[in-house]
Amino acid sequence: MSVSQLLNVCQKSLIYDLVRNIRGSGRQSILSTSSSTINRKLHLQVNTSSNNKEQKNIRKMSTTTCNYQRCVTLDNINPAIKVMEYAVRGPLVIRATAIEKELEQGVKKPFKEVIRANIGDCHAMGQQPITFLRQVLGLVTYPKLFDDSSIPDDVKQRARCILEGCKGGSVGSYSDSAGIEVIRHHAAEYIKNRDGGIESDWQNIILSGGASGSIKAILALFRCAVDGKRPGVMVPIPQYPLYSATIAEFDMAQIGYYLDESKNWGLDIGELQRSLDEAKKTCAVRALVVINPGNPTGQVLSEENIKEIIKFAHKEKLFIFADEVYQDNVYAKGSKFHSFKKVLTEMGEPYNKMEMASFMSCSKGYMGECGIRGGYAEVINMCPDVKAMLLKSISAQLCPSTIGQAAIDCVVNPPKKGEPSYEKFIKEKNAVLESLKVRAEMVAKTFNSIEGFSCNPVQGAMYAFPQIKLPKKAHEAAKKAGQPADVFYAFQLLEQTGICIVPGTGFGQKPGTYHFRTTILPQPEKLKEMLELFRSFHVKFLKEYQ
Repeated sequence: MSVSQLLNVCQKSLIYDLVRNIRGSGRQSILSTSSSTINRKLHLQVNTSSNNKEQKNIRKMSTTTCNYQRCVTLDNINPAIKVMEYAVRGPLVIRATAIEKELEQGVKKPFKEVIRANIGDCHAMGQQPITFLRQVLGLVTYPKLFDDSSIPDDVKQRARCILEGCKGGSVGSYSDSAGIEVIRHHAAEYIKNRDGGIESDWQNIILSGGASGSIKAILALFRCAVDGKRPGVMVPIPQYPLYSATIAEFDMAQIGYYLDESKNWGLDIGELQRSLDEAKKTCAVRALVVINPGNPTGQVLSEENIKEIIKFAHKEKLFIFADEVYQDNVYAKGSKFHSFKKVLTEMGEPYNKMEMASFMSCSKGYMGECGIRGGYAEVINMCPDVKAMLLKSISAQLCPSTIGQAAIDCVVNPPKKGEPSYEKFIKEKNAVLESLKVRAEMVAKTFNSIEGFSCNPVQGAMYAFPQIKLPKKAHEAAKKAGQPADVFYAFQLLEQTGICIVPGTGFGQKPGTYHFRTTILPQPEKLKEMLELFRSFHVKFLKEYQ
């Protein structure tokens, strides 16, 4: 038998074992199976007898062939990969996917569909694409559409501009590693207009696959011990799991600072100082991450609060990561988005000399183009030699998707008043944002009307992060199941209603408190249905465990 045949048989036998073991282990073991456990089951062989002749043959074959010694095992892979977790795609989502398959196969459930409130995937939840953006993407990918007289001239002009910036006039060609130059110019102009005329240098713009691509690229710069100490990055708790996952992957130290739930998830400078002082004992603190508007907490920082944060970062010599991908998503009366770049610049010296990166994406806002993966970072005041190293590191990845770059160009260079596409564009944009505002209010109001729930106003972004108080018997049942109480609750919710949320455990929370994150993205009627299912489930849950 050839090596390729042998590996193929081994792989099939592993999958066979996993499926059979899960089928025979019952629902509860599936609920408590983590992604790492599944990986381990894929790796280990479980030799059990079978009455079926075909199964015996498969078992005999796998026992023989899997004597081959694999060169890559759980014992010799990067340990940081085993440690990292990404909650929004964790065990609950794996189970939700399995339930969807069961429903397709006709398995009877107390519900007809899975409602995926676990992730900010706008279009998957029914949001319609922005016409202007999709028309531009259509033209750059299929230029024959330029002959279509129904497509407005300003759309064609945007598409021609992008194609002229591409080698060979095609988005099928590689771009520069930092992105198509004309789009970087447009991004700089967008930032200048957003910030009231403060200059932005296009050479400080790096286009990327969503904001995540540039966040990871810049975080990688800090993978360096300082005075023998492991590098550390300060992140808000609760936080977006991209940061905890990347910090773990890079074998750096995560330094959590708690947001103040009693003050609408405000950021307290005293808490920042406490967290940093504690961390200095064991690691070298290099950077501070701020998410504004907040994910998963939905708060919008005031200008004064941002100034305090900047002063703190300056005092402690910290590089600022300003995650601003939800800058268009501000709903609450009195709330307003202020960019860190603008505030820092207007504060004058010495603050306007601070090193900082800010991030934007086409996945959120009113666009919701998550799968297209378009984003940018603006990196300011970075040492030229360090910036050269950053550009060298991203060049090894060749370039971000040119389709994603074209999408972000539509965000930073939208139709202007008087252009043919403007009226339709602004109508669609405002409709999306107004609907999200209504849904943000609906979610907070509903959760606050349910016994045991408390939910801060969703001032911005796309999520609510309510706290939930569970009865003692629920905690006991969770402990027996080997799960944190919020994880136990979330699995019960999924199995009984089809609603998939993310437990607060995946984002971090103060000890002794329990939360979950839900998106506000289901369309209004579907959201009402989801919230009523939630209410009914919770009443039943309390009755069972009271």
